[in-house]
Formats: sequence, structure tokens, C-alpha cells
Amino acid sequence: MPNPQQRGAQLRIQLQKAGYAYYVKAEPIMEDAVYDRLYRELQDLEEKFPELITADSPTQRVGDRPASQFTTVRHHIPLFSLENAFDGDELQGWEDKWQRYAQQQEILGGDPGGGDPGGGYVCELKIDGSALALTYEDGVLVRGATRGDGAEGEDITQNVRTIRSIPLRLQWEAAGWDRVPGRVEIRGEAFLPLTSFEAMNRQKAAAGENLFANPRNAAAGTLRLLDSRLVAERSLDFFAYVLQIDPNREPGTPPAGWAKNHWKTLQTLENLGFRVNPNRELCKNIAAVQSYCATWDQNRHDLSYMTDGVVIKLNDRRLQDDLGFTQKFPRWAIAYKYAAEEAPTQLLGVTFQVGRTGAITPVAELAPVPLAGTTVSRATLHNSDRLTELNIHMGDTVVVRKAGEIIPEVLRTLPEMRPPNAVLVTMPTTCPVCDAPTVRPEGEAKTRCVNASCPAILRGSLRHWASRNALDVEGLGEKLVEQLVDADLVNSIADLYSLTVENLLPLERVGKKSAEKLVAAIAQSKQQPFSRVLYGLGIPLIGVVNAKTLVENFPSIKALTGATEEEIAAVFGIGEEIARSLGQWFAVNANRTLVTQLEQRGLSLEHTVADGVTTGSSPSLAGKTFVLTGTLPTLSRSDAKAKIEARGGKVTGSVSRKTSYVVVGEAAGSKLDKAKSLDIPCLSESELLELIAT
Repeated sequence: MPNPQQRGAQLRIQLQKAGYAYYVKAEPIMEDAVYDRLYRELQDLEEKFPELITADSPTQRVGDRPASQFTTVRHHIPLFSLENAFDGDELQGWEDKWQRYAQQQEILGGDPGGGDPGGGYVCELKIDGSALALTYEDGVLVRGATRGDGAEGEDITQNVRTIRSIPLRLQWEAAGWDRVPGRVEIRGEAFLPLTSFEAMNRQKAAAGENLFANPRNAAAGTLRLLDSRLVAERSLDFFAYVLQIDPNREPGTPPAGWAKNHWKTLQTLENLGFRVNPNRELCKNIAAVQSYCATWDQNRHDLSYMTDGVVIKLNDRRLQDDLGFTQKFPRWAIAYKYAAEEAPTQLLGVTFQVGRTGAITPVAELAPVPLAGTTVSRATLHNSDRLTELNIHMGDTVVVRKAGEIIPEVLRTLPEMRPPNAVLVTMPTTCPVCDAPTVRPEGEAKTRCVNASCPAILRGSLRHWASRNALDVEGLGEKLVEQLVDADLVNSIADLYSLTVENLLPLERVGKKSAEKLVAAIAQSKQQPFSRVLYGLGIPLIGVVNAKTLVENFPSIKALTGATEEEIAAVFGIGEEIARSLGQWFAVNANRTLVTQLEQRGLSLEHTVADGVTTGSSPSLAGKTFVLTGTLPTLSRSDAKAKIEARGGKVTGSVSRKTSYVVVGEAAGSKLDKAKSLDIPCLSESELLELIAT
């Protein structure tokens, strides 16, 4: 008779196989009653011998107590957004664009099909759910996180464990791998099947509660429940679509059986134990892609889950690596979005909103109308050009849709239903907040208020500064911001740090305790890192991820303002537009004064060495361009990149005649072949370190 340890291992293996067959393959290998008996036996065994409990045990899918909160975690490998296409012409334009880039950069494999079985495009239905990042260490699930901003998300591991189609242990032998890598990253979409969604809403209706607007919101809300037992009851499902072996944790070559193209990667994911969307297709060319998109536009309503489009990826992973990313998106993938639901309604009025950059946006006030699962009563009219194009009049009947199925917008008017003597809607000639003249800068679509003292601009800047991803000043909400500006207590962001309890007490609904808390929260915000301060300044095009990238490469405000636009643009993921925006912002005297004031008030404008940034290095590699290929013996790619950039060098993703050196590691790919064909010097890791040290 096996000892408890052996019996526990046998039960775990058998139950994992049965769960995979039932929840992933939909091909049960045992009766429910048999499964329940074996599961109960394992539960009893683990209760008697707690030391037998492992992270991958089927009994650990549901936590024994609710979580008190979710913690923020940094993704080991960032999650990127996708560029959108809305018709066949835009798909063709995307192909033309990436092929043009490949030609300019002299990237091999510019023809996606080319007769290569690893070529072409892979089409997958775009699931309308919530993106998850899963981390497996030594084959065992150790973390599940939300997408968040792409760089950081929330750790919801306890809830992820409840999803039966997510394996707790990878079936790496079944995938043909000769070993299990130290860390594997899986990306995919958690979603709520329509039957589960409808059942949840029936329960809510019976209880007199508000219904979920759509399955996407229901899935996202479910994943953030603090009690994993409630999450388990809602029967979330999961499709995997990305497999990555973390280069920072995996110094050796990938295991045998590692997929070289995306189509085989999806097959590998299935073998590892995941559900992969069965309606995927390998398409030889963009015409086949367009045909796939058209087919599923007609058939998507027959599916058991919601889909709002198709994700198209180049199949060749090596070509993906060579093409790399723009400042926002991967060049090798795009999301084709289906036409949003449209609905007619009546225009009741137009308001003009002034943003923190002074941009004035017309907003249509509408008779409420159901649209794509929500009720819409307001919709953007974008700008002056759009108003002219729509020829919109007060009282018009308009057709509304959700752009990208998220932001409501007015698509067109129905002139035949226009009331008599209706007034044409035009942009205001003066700011609706401060009454200063408006301007429309040459080359811009936006009409702007350029009065730096405009209360609307100041209010927007303060709200952005206090927001969660910026300085995260608890208690500084929209209504309080309004009062601070109206009472002339705050005329710039820096003025926040001069506020006292006495200043705040005369304000409406502000007591001594809340005033003390706000002053303390403002003081506490001085501890926020440089990247948050940079994001909080509200510089156009500087988002959360870009701000972090910038401070990692320019570790102080002095270094950033002293860098040229060319040096900033050379940073991977930044580019010319962001560099130009930074240059324009810092060229304004008022902005430089604000930075000085913030520094005087104790805000952090320097990234510390403890945060992983090397300061004071000489630019011995200035003007040199490097390409990394293969796996280096001791350095991860990010470490090697940081060392090169700390000495003034530039790291790019593809080899061209402008490349100075190619740094070669184990299992180097086509970049090494191209370097040899162009007679570009190749360095080993030790030679690179020697060059850096000189």
C-alpha cells in the first residue's frame, strides 16, 4: 500500500489529468462521482498531513479565506496594447507599413508567406474579457495578475486558481519539452461564457440588484472579488494566446520542442494544458486574413462567448523580434475591430469641455439610448473638423456608436428629420470657462484655450497630479479641486504643498480631521518616485509606461532636460514624437519654473541607484549602435541593454548597415547571419564588458 506522500502524488496527477480532460478538452475520462471520491480522498489526506499540500494541488484552487486587498506587482515581461484596424483597407495599410519598415531596416523575411510553412499570419478571435498575465516557476503556477497599465497589474493569484481551464502545473512533458524552464509567462483572456453571464443576471434581477452591463464588465468585476469562493461560483473560463520564456530567468537555450512560430506556439499551449481558441486559422496572405475576418463577422453571434474582433499576428516569431515595437504597439500584430452597434437618438444640447492642455472638446448631450450593453446619454463630437463634417444642428436626430466599442461617438446625422430653424453647432470663439479668446494652432485639429491661468486647465492639471497613477493624493477629489481653485488657494501644482489646515477649514464640507488628512496626504506624496512625478506633470504623450522608461534612461530631471531630442528618441519605446513633446514642454518658462518649485518643496526629481539606475557613467559608447542576439552567459538582455545605454550607447532590435556591433550569445538567430553578411563586428559577452570598461 503506498505511503501518504506517494498516494498524494498519485491523486494529484490523476485529478489534474481528469480536470484537463473535462475543462479543457471537453472529453471526460471519469465519472463525476469517481472524481468527487478521489478529490475527497486527497482533501482528507492533506488535512491529516498538511505537509503534503502543494501549490499545484487541485484542492488549492479556492482560497480558504477572503483576501483583504490586492497588491500591485510589476510584470516580468510588459503587456503591450495593439493598434486597431476597422476595415480591409486599414488591414492592407498595416501590412504595407510593416513591410516598408522591414525593407528600410533590411530585415530578412519581408514576405509573410513566402512558401515557408512557418510564415503567413495567424488569426485568432479577439475575446471580449479581461487580460491576465500568468507566471509559472519550475512548471507551477505562482502568480496571476491583471493587465493593469501593461507594466504593472494587481496580483489576483487566489482568484486565478479558481479558473478550471488554467492548469496549476504545466504538462511540459506532453509539450515535447526536454525540461521545464525556470520561469514561463503565459498571456491570455479570462472571460465569462454567455450562459454564466445570463445566469448571474437572472440571480441579480431576482434579488433586486443592478444587472451587469455586459460579460466583459462581469468578468473584470469577478476577478477583483476579494472572496475567491465567490469567484469560483461564477465559472470563468480562459483562452491562452501568448507563451514566453523569461530571458531574465532562463540563461540557457529554450527547451527542445520550443516553437519557432506562433501557430506552433498555440499548439504548444494546448499541450501544456491550456484552452486555446479552436476557431484560429493560419492564413497565407492578407487576402485570406480579410476573408477570415468577414466570415466571423457573420458567425460571431453564434458563439458561446463575446468577441469584438480578430487579432492578427505575423506567424514567424523571428520576424516578430526583428520588427519590434513602435512607441505604443508591436509592428507585427494588429486588432481588427468589428463595426460597433449603432443606435439613433436625439441631440438635446452640446457642451464644451476644457481639458488640462487647454483642448476644447464638444460633447453631445443625448436622449438616453441603450447601446452595446450600456445606456448612452453623452457622446464625443471630437473637434471643429468633425462638427463641420457632421453638419450637426441643435435638435438633430443622430446615429451613435461606440468607437472601439468603448467611447460613444456621433457617427452621422439624419438631416431629413431635422426640426425647422435648427441652429448649426459651431466651436466657441471664446473659452467657455475663462472667456479668453480661443485659437486653433496651425496643423492641429483641436481648438484651444491658451490662457495659462484658465481655471479649467488648472483644475485638470490638479486632478491629473492627484490621480492614482501619478502622485496618488488621497482625498484630493474633483469637488475639492474646484473649491481650491475657486477660492484662489491654489494657482499651480506647487501651491498644493503650501496648503495648511487653516487654509482648508473654510471650504465647504471640510472639517478639521479631513483637512489634517489631506495635508498629510499631500506631504506623503513627496515620497513618490521620479517616474510618477514626471507622469503627473501631464506632459503630452507621456504615459505611465513611457515615464518609467524615461527615468530608467535619464535618472534625474537634470539628465532629462540636458538630453537632446535625438538622445531621447533613441531610447527603445520612446521615439521622435515623445522626444519632441518633451522638448516643447520644457521650452516653456512657466513649466521650468514649476519644476524648480516642486524641487524646492521636496518632490523627488531623481531616480535612485537603489531603483536599478546607474548614475555618473561616462558616455564611452556614445554614437555606437548595438544589437543583441541569443542568450548571454551571465547577463540578461535587459542588463546588457542597461549597461550599454549607461555608457551612452544605443540598443536596437534589428541589424542594418548602421549597426556598430552585434553582441552574440548562445542560440543566436538570423541577426548573426545578417551581421556576417554585412561584415559588422560581433562581440561575445566578455568582449562587450571589456569594451564597456574602457
